[in-house]
Amino acid sequence: MIGIIKKPIISEKAMEMGSQRQYAFEVVPTANKIEIKKAVEELYEVKVESVRTLRMKGKIKLRHTRKGLQKGKTAMRKKAYITLQEGYTIEIVSGGQED
Repeated sequence: MIGIIKKPIISEKAMEMGSQRQYAFEVVPTANKIEIKKAVEELYEVKVESVRTLRMKGKIKLRHTRKGLQKGKTAMRKKAYITLQEGYTIEIVSGGQED
């Protein structure tokens, strides 16, 4: 279960969502919402209200070298936006900001 979550996403947008009990995680592309919910509840000992997922397509990257133009592609990623039930927070993801 714990191998489903790769890492929390720590960006400016994700930090703003933390005040609304919402957190973003990068997850394994084959994981479904039920597995993600169980993994977050087990790993962080919280109660999850809802899970929203999205798949991000890989980008095409071009590089000019001596041998010519080389093409490559980044891997497809999957994100999960978690909303926690009232009264629960995740301290690691919130960045430890105290107001």
